[in-house]
Amino acid sequence: MNAFDMSKAFTLIEPGPVVLITTNDGLKNNIMTLSWTMVLDFTPTFAICTGQWNYSFAALCKTRECVIAIPTVDMIDTVIGIGTCSGSDTDKFAQFKLTAVQGKIVNAPLIKECLANIECKVSDIVKKHNIVILDAVAAYFDPLHSEKRTIHAVGDGSFIVDGRTLDRKKMMASKIPTGI
Repeated sequence: MNAFDMSKAFTLIEPGPVVLITTNDGLKNNIMTLSWTMVLDFTPTFAICTGQWNYSFAALCKTRECVIAIPTVDMIDTVIGIGTCSGSDTDKFAQFKLTAVQGKIVNAPLIKECLANIECKVSDIVKKHNIVILDAVAAYFDPLHSEKRTIHAVGDGSFIVDGRTLDRKKMMASKIPTGI
């Protein structure tokens, strides 16, 4: 093996899929693109990494709720566009022609054009590492969404698209929670 540049080491394990986080600060909806996510538990509990550098962070802290919207590969240019402008001066729903849909529990909107949406409540913010812990309170999946492939950011401006699915459910049955 060859030595690898430490400043790029994160590109070796950059998580995915890329998601869109929606918030509502009581006055307006906003969306941010995020690639640093993690599943913490089957309950389900998630972690995202964000901080004061993102306009949505203030709304996330104030309301302690958001939606994780999961876009598909056909939305890649929209996802990148959302991530390269600020909600402080851009209505991202209007700019990117996305449809805000009211959820059942949180005030942050679902995104109709996404494959799936998860309503979440903030249970903790680990300030030292800018990690926000989210408890899912409702989830939605669009079975009629024609595209199912998600995108994963490498972290250097390139992306990987989901491909073939390998089914090993029988082999892993003893480790998969009941009902999954």
